[in-house]
Amino acid sequence: MADVEYFRGISKITYVPDGGAGNVLCFKYYNAEEVLLGRTMEDWLRFSVCYWHSFCGTGADPFGFPTLKRPWDDGKNSMETAKRRMHAAFEFFTKLGVKYYTFHDRDLAPEGGTLEETNRNLDEITDLALELQRKTGIKVLWATCNLFAHPRYMNGAATNPDAHVVAYAGAQLKKGLEIAKKLGAENFVFWGGREGYLSPHNTDVAAELKHMANFFRMAIAYKEKIGLKCQFLIEPKPKEPCKHQYDYDAMSVIGFLKHFELDSYFKLNIEPNHTTLAGHSYEHDIIMASAFGMLGSVDSNTGSPDLGWDTDQFPMDIKNTTTVMKCVIEQGGLQPGGLNFDAKVRRESTDLEDLFIAHVGAMDTFARGLRSAVQIIEEGVIAQMLQQRYLSFSSGIGSMVEEGTATLVELEEFIKQNGEPKTTSGKQEKYESIFNHYL
Repeated sequence: MADVEYFRGISKITYVPDGGAGNVLCFKYYNAEEVLLGRTMEDWLRFSVCYWHSFCGTGADPFGFPTLKRPWDDGKNSMETAKRRMHAAFEFFTKLGVKYYTFHDRDLAPEGGTLEETNRNLDEITDLALELQRKTGIKVLWATCNLFAHPRYMNGAATNPDAHVVAYAGAQLKKGLEIAKKLGAENFVFWGGREGYLSPHNTDVAAELKHMANFFRMAIAYKEKIGLKCQFLIEPKPKEPCKHQYDYDAMSVIGFLKHFELDSYFKLNIEPNHTTLAGHSYEHDIIMASAFGMLGSVDSNTGSPDLGWDTDQFPMDIKNTTTVMKCVIEQGGLQPGGLNFDAKVRRESTDLEDLFIAHVGAMDTFARGLRSAVQIIEEGVIAQMLQQRYLSFSSGIGSMVEEGTATLVELEEFIKQNGEPKTTSGKQEKYESIFNHYL
């Protein structure tokens, strides 16, 4: 099994800056060793491949049956299939040249008839994963538990109205944290796919939020007990599958964490496709999380807002990636997080090479975004304009507002002495035109 080559005819992807438009199996912009602002491109971007879409995905969607036939998948959810899938994944990681991957516990190994059998399956498969990690140097960017797909979680996991289900979720999480430690995961993600409500009439929202907070406290305690060294992340999403999920967007999650005094233990894993589902612009949650020092990692995908559901497409818009990377650079990087391609090839893209083409195109798109963002920062045109726009807060009454020492009485006195303020153009079109200059 280890000697089987699943991606025959595809060699290791290399950097060919003059590769030409038709050559889609080479990097034209992503040069891993290129140094920008004192770091290599590889270090700034920290790309990761997600296990579930790329190796477990079937091409099925809410309106159609599976279309993807993979050589490692015989249609049986068996341990032998899981092992073939693992070997195929590491062949892909190596040929693509990425250093990280991400997974749900149930992506790696099939669920057994009992918790004990399920855990044995996980132990066996993660033994293989650890062997392949050591052989290739590839690492786990983050691990997570699938606490949403099984019927037992149809009413939620940590927020389920049945304490028996909450207990099962806790038992699954315990094993997930142990696996994260075993494989050296640099982060651990919580995504509340069923943590929300469909109707307020059968939901005690306050109780469910409290239970979820207590569930997180148990995770923190067990992490410390076993000596797991990783960053905890929460991934916001506004809806789907629930009508309203408690982790609606970045500010909802930050508010929840601060209310329950958990904010020092967690950061956010932002998925822009989820951000647009919440009615925000692509970069909104990334910027908001970063502003609060809570941006930990990015699930690098995009969607089609006109469809109104989570399409998990590969990011190919340079404007979006430039905005994201400018924010990442300004906060000093994403370590220990990264850019995880939580994206899937379209159900019509059925060739194995399409999996490579999609990742190569997205990596190049982020590399172009990084280069553009670096140029924006190095030239400083927008930064100087922004500094000038807020210059009034550097002295006088403005500095008092900035420092939090001003009172309403002092503001009133200032207006009596200085009268009506002059209107000042926001110059939005100028900023946007200058930004486009760098793309």
